[in-house]
Formats: sequence, structure tokens, C-alpha cells
Amino acid sequence: MASKQGRPGAVRKMKKGAVKGTGGNGRQALEGRGPTPKAEDRTYHVAGKRKIAQQRLQEAQAKKGGGRPTTAAGQKPRKQKQADDSEIVTGRNSVLEALRAKIPATTLYVATRIEFDDRVKEVLAMATGRGIPILEVMKPELDRLGGFDSVHQGLALKVPPYEYAHPMELLEKTISRAQTPLFVALDGITDPRNLGAIIRSTAAFGGHGIILPQRRSVGLTASAWKTSAGAAARLPVAMAGNLTATIKAFKQQGVFVIGLDGDGDVSLPGLALADRPLLIVVGSEGKGLSRLVTENCDAVVSIPIGADTESLNAGIAASVTLYEISKLRAAAGTR
Repeated sequence: MASKQGRPGAVRKMKKGAVKGTGGNGRQALEGRGPTPKAEDRTYHVAGKRKIAQQRLQEAQAKKGGGRPTTAAGQKPRKQKQADDSEIVTGRNSVLEALRAKIPATTLYVATRIEFDDRVKEVLAMATGRGIPILEVMKPELDRLGGFDSVHQGLALKVPPYEYAHPMELLEKTISRAQTPLFVALDGITDPRNLGAIIRSTAAFGGHGIILPQRRSVGLTASAWKTSAGAAARLPVAMAGNLTATIKAFKQQGVFVIGLDGDGDVSLPGLALADRPLLIVVGSEGKGLSRLVTENCDAVVSIPIGADTESLNAGIAASVTLYEISKLRAAAGTR
């Protein structure tokens, strides 16, 4: 019986390939190809092709003696627009008063086919005399300039940002003129129409200025200009960094501070303080006077109203108060 070679069914597997070392010839393959190049450094990639084209363009511009610089994407850089804080004053009365006050306006916009009256004629005459550019525009453009809710009456005036005065400087100037100070401070008024109405009433009843807090208050916007009917051009408006600190400074100068509130303990009619130097503080439309302001008022004054009316608008309350004080001062001969 013949002998069997190995175990039945067993198969010897032979090792393929070289059985000896390569001597380090495959070391680079084992270590890999290194980090992947950036897209712009790969000539076959879109970013790489764009980079090459950009370099060629710059070389061509250099040969021609320069040219405008370009961005990495091969596009000309856009000029940064300068911030324009100018305001647009709309309405015939507002524009007329602004020009009469010699505010350094930059452009006058006039609607095509505007209906001329004495105000329009005076506006055009003053603008022409002062060399202010006059542009005739369509009504939709005026709507856009003044805001679609504004009533421009065919006229709009571009004016620089309002320059606020300093509260203490206004007070010192009033005292130096031997006048009895009458100022109105706004505590959190955010509606520009209320601000415009208060400016208009203050100017009408002999007030010497408006004081606005720097924070949480409306500024002298185009809407406030419009509502003031031009009074903003005649009555100075000051900006207070801290309203409470300004109130204390006014009190140190002998000014009495009265706050307006429906629950005040002093009734407005026959106000005993009317002939004194006064600072009237008007609270916000919703919350009224703040706690700190109320604590620093010499008196909190209320306006008697009917039981069916909950409260008065801030602008109306200021107007009623200013009228009463003006009437009492006239009776007492106080300026």
C-alpha cells in the first residue's frame, strides 16, 4: 500500500511574492503622501485655475503700468459707503422754518407740478439765494425720502444731523438774559410725534428749551420736525447723559422741578410755583415718570380730567401745563 503524502485533504499554501525584504524601497508608500494641498494650490481644481488666472491678470496690469487693484476673486473692490446721518425735513412749514433759521441744508427737493403758494415761493427764493441745490422729483421719490406715512406737501429739505445743546448751557444762557427759566424734560418719550407736539407747545408758551435723555428716548427725527411745524428750528433741544443728574443740577441752580402724573398730589390750576424758575418733567406714554425722577421732583402735579377719561396723551398734558403756567406768569408779570 502506497504511503500517503501528508494529511488527507490538506493543502499547503505557498507565499506569493518576494520572501525577502525590499531594502526600504516602499518606505514612502508606507508613510503616505503627506497633507492634502489647498484647493487653490491644485492646478486642476477650480480654485487653482482661478488663482492662476488672477496672477496672469495682475502680471498683465503690471506690464501696462498698474491699474485698479482687484480682489482674490478677480473682482474690483467696492467703495465703502460713508454713513449719512442727514435728516429729511418734510412739510411746507417745517422746511420754511428750517430755512429761516439758516440751518445748513444741503438739498431741497421739490415735487413736479407743485401747487405754488407764498410758502413755496419763499422757500425757493431762500434756497436760490443761499445756493442750495434744488432737485425736482416725482411724488413717489418724495414719499420714499420722507417716509410713506409723512405728509411732505411737495417739499423736503435735507439737513445735517441735529446738534444738541448742553442742558446747563441753556440754563445759564436763559439766566444771563434775566429771564425766568421754563424748560421741559422728557422721561422716556419714544413717540416722535409727541416730541414734536411738545416742542411746538413749549415754543408757543414761552419755554426756553427741551431736554432729552440720551437713552430710552426718541431723538429729533424727521417726524418730530414735521409735527413741531418748524418750531424745532427756533427752540433749542438739549441732550442729557443722565436725566436724574441733570435734574439735580438744575435744582442746585434754584430751578423748581415738577413732574406730571395723574396721581399727583398738587393740582395744576393756580399752581403756586408758576412764577418760579421751572423744569417740567413729562413721563413716557405708558409707564409715566420713572421712580428716580419722581423722587427728585419738588412736586408731582396732576391735571384734573373727567372721570370717563383714563389719562391724557403726553403731548397734550405738556401743552395744558405750559398754557396754565404761561397764563399765571402773564397775570403775575413774570417773563
